[in-house]
Amino acid sequence: MIEGIDLDHRNSAVKVLRLILAAPTLTCKPIGKTMTRFPIDLDAYQRISLDAANPVLTEDQRNALKANIQLCRDAIVFFTATGAARGVGGHTGGPYDTVPEVMILDALFRGQGEKYVPIFFDEAGHRVATQYLMAVLNGDLPAEQLMRYREAHQKLPGHPELGLTPGVKFSSGRLGHMWPYVNGVALANPGKTLFCLGSDGSQQEGDDAEAARFAVAHHINVKLLIDDNDVTIAGHPSQYMGGYSVRKTLEGHGLTVLEGDGEDLDSLYANICQAINTPGPIAVINKRAMAVGIEGIEGSTHGHDVISVDAALKYLESRGHSEAVTALKAVPKPKDTYTYLGISDKSGSNRNVFGDAVVEVLSTMDEADRKARVLVVDSDLEGSCGLAQIRKAYPEIFISGGIMERGNLSAAAGFGMEAGKQGIFATFSAFLEMCISEITMARLNYSNLLCHFSHAGIDDMADNTCHFGINNMFADNGLDDGYETRLYFPADANQMKACVKAVFHNPGLRFIFSTRSKTPILLDSNGKELFGGNYQFTPGKDEVVREGNAGYIVSFGDSVYRALDAVERLKQEGIEVGLINKATLNVVDEEMLAKVGKAPFVLVTEAFNRRTGLGSRFGSWLLERGYTPKFAYLGTHEEGCGGLWEQYPYQGIDPTGIMAKVKTLLG
Repeated sequence: MIEGIDLDHRNSAVKVLRLILAAPTLTCKPIGKTMTRFPIDLDAYQRISLDAANPVLTEDQRNALKANIQLCRDAIVFFTATGAARGVGGHTGGPYDTVPEVMILDALFRGQGEKYVPIFFDEAGHRVATQYLMAVLNGDLPAEQLMRYREAHQKLPGHPELGLTPGVKFSSGRLGHMWPYVNGVALANPGKTLFCLGSDGSQQEGDDAEAARFAVAHHINVKLLIDDNDVTIAGHPSQYMGGYSVRKTLEGHGLTVLEGDGEDLDSLYANICQAINTPGPIAVINKRAMAVGIEGIEGSTHGHDVISVDAALKYLESRGHSEAVTALKAVPKPKDTYTYLGISDKSGSNRNVFGDAVVEVLSTMDEADRKARVLVVDSDLEGSCGLAQIRKAYPEIFISGGIMERGNLSAAAGFGMEAGKQGIFATFSAFLEMCISEITMARLNYSNLLCHFSHAGIDDMADNTCHFGINNMFADNGLDDGYETRLYFPADANQMKACVKAVFHNPGLRFIFSTRSKTPILLDSNGKELFGGNYQFTPGKDEVVREGNAGYIVSFGDSVYRALDAVERLKQEGIEVGLINKATLNVVDEEMLAKVGKAPFVLVTEAFNRRTGLGSRFGSWLLERGYTPKFAYLGTHEEGCGGLWEQYPYQGIDPTGIMAKVKTLLG
């Protein structure tokens, strides 16, 4: 236990149990056919101690730090690249960049641990490789476990989760959320120094502006170590956000700011010591190129995400890590071998189809009309949410808004305040929860706003729990007589295209959801594309995918094809279950409700939160109208397991789980 922070007390019983049970599950399976040992010798790590009272490094200390930095950077390149090889992704550049700061902090904690809260708090959750590496160096994890990075059921998800992974001492959530939290931890530990690793990307978030003012006003002894590499997911802040300066921003809030070259070890150490020896909040801004020293990635946006296998192999070969090269080449890429019934062999990326469909609609407008009536605001995720296609086709209506979801949504909504105009906004579904107040403001001002929230649900989400987009129903938080709000979750690429075209020009707030994963094309009972041909999407209307007399399953989005497989397999067993696709989530289709309400049972299955999703209200809709079938609903109800498609069976909402629930309802 860290003094002043009773971690066991702050964890739920479930999380504590996970910690207790973690050790048996950490037995490492072979990588490929032969490799079981971590191929980089982490025992070479030199456990030096530093004292901030001495801000000048000795030659021995400098050499030890340099050796540690290189060792850890090599290890990070290797084990994050196993995520690339396995297909689960990951982030290399961020943790790679901040190794010098972390090595200095580790030595300071070892030298005078009583002066600090010895946690590497990091507001960039995707830099989780840092936490896992330090957990290994501190003896909490076996080094071999790093080779299971982001793999399903291996307790190494894409963001740190307290209580899940031994050695991980905090959960970071999303960008900008950590610094305000660390302020509170500092207040609980008077007399101690705390550190928060930051970045020029996370500093764009409004949370950090509030945290800065709070820290200054209350003289909180927190030290920000900010990696300023001028790289975010979609570009370079110096190019898309003119006038933005991390230094000037923080100085404007009243912080003392020290700035230097993050790769100059002596300067970096001196700045950190000065920050420690100066009471109150201090920011140390470390300028460096993203992924410095990695050929083909240095300084580019490609360094933000996981390093490619080819680039990692080239790097490791240049560093003489032949054993690591062999190990990386042997990493197997898992594949979902389950054969789904009722679907085509084709699939589509709905999050990208959204952008394609918007471009198609915009192409029907003349240039002057398009410029006057439409504004698209991106939140640094254009390539992930389909907005890149819009920017390429019509750059004159596109704004790169940076990492400021709430402000960007409001800007788009404000543009759409006038009748005949509309804003378009997109981000990840996990960030919808951050925008609820802004959504309410847009509703109260009768805005015309088309929102695309991708990465909804849990499919392909190795980032795990903090990035599950499972509370999207919160978007419809208005009153019954309020301005119209509609939530849509198309089931495949064909329906996504039809949905966008159908609702594009509608007034009000429209939210369209999609998954990170590709979704297969659905087939009708005759083997033809269900939403192909002349299909037209009708907002508010539910659709029969399969008829059945034993009862009905109601589903939406990427859950539909899994439910369809269950229905087809049940039919093979002589159980005639029907399937309804409810692509409009928050409107009661009275005709369809009457149809399913008279059936023997109704089962809602979804990837949304079981507490707040469709299932939590569908039963009420039935009862309000006097329908009393047997009723149940399946949804996401546990923290994630990492991996990709493995998230579905882990939650019991895969075809096997659906079929089991149907049979329970049938008695």
